[in-house]
Amino acid sequence: MHQPAQRDQQTHQRAKRLHRVLVCAAAVPVMLIAAGCSSDSGSDGGGAKDTAGLGATTSADATAAPTVQAAAYKKLPEPCAVLSKKTLTDLVPKGAKSGKEGTSTDTASRGSCSWTSLDNNGVKGSQFRWLNVSLLRFDSSQTQGEGGKLAASYYAKQVQEAQSVTGAKNTKSEPVAGAGDEATAVRYDLKKKEGAFKQQTVVARVENVVVTIDYNGAGLAGDKTPSADTLTKAAEKAVKEAVAAVSSANGSGGGGSTGGAGSPSASPSKSASPSASPSKSASKASPSASASKKS
Repeated sequence: MHQPAQRDQQTHQRAKRLHRVLVCAAAVPVMLIAAGCSSDSGSDGGGAKDTAGLGATTSADATAAPTVQAAAYKKLPEPCAVLSKKTLTDLVPKGAKSGKEGTSTDTASRGSCSWTSLDNNGVKGSQFRWLNVSLLRFDSSQTQGEGGKLAASYYAKQVQEAQSVTGAKNTKSEPVAGAGDEATAVRYDLKKKEGAFKQQTVVARVENVVVTIDYNGAGLAGDKTPSADTLTKAAEKAVKEAVAAVSSANGSGGGGSTGGAGSPSASPSKSASPSASPSKSASKASPSASASKKS
């Protein structure tokens, strides 16, 4: 009589135990998932901290390396076209069309042009003139600094070299007004086998460009020596024209500064480091056989 009741009771107990087992089994994945989410959440927080740290480092690096401003002038004019026909006729009367452009691998950074004139007066002798225009543009870089400052340094070097030419006599220097940011005229006498030469070197800087005018003259075969004052005045006129041409080529109307001693540029375009000083070349300039034939 009691056996069915006992069986029902046992069956009921087994069912309750099975229910508890299933509930516990179902709870285990939920706990694992919760633990996993908690772990991931902690990992994300660490990643965010790492990212924040990287950003702070990058910001510190950017602060440590300040950027350099862009250069005021980005290009140069054609060197053989910086002087007017009238100026060339005054300076090199028999060679106004003889302009010869110098070799340059980077015409945006450097260029030059020279003219030779030999006015043959027969038994009275001849008048020789040689003119050279040199243009040099400096870019900026993080390693070398501002282009304007580099140009100013080169300008000072050019003036110093013109003042210390070997064999020069009666050297005189004077500032030139109205030719860019700064300009100096250096003149001296130089004795060569062809005769006594009057040499003028005028160096000017406008922003990040240096313009050098070398102009010399001599009376040969008995002709009179030209006036140094006249030659210097002509050279100063030439440098002002050349400076104006540089400014015009870069969209600037005047030949003066538009922003201090150097508005540099972003990268060093094959840095302007000339292989030879114009003033050194000028001291070697003398009448040639080709010039004699042209006369």
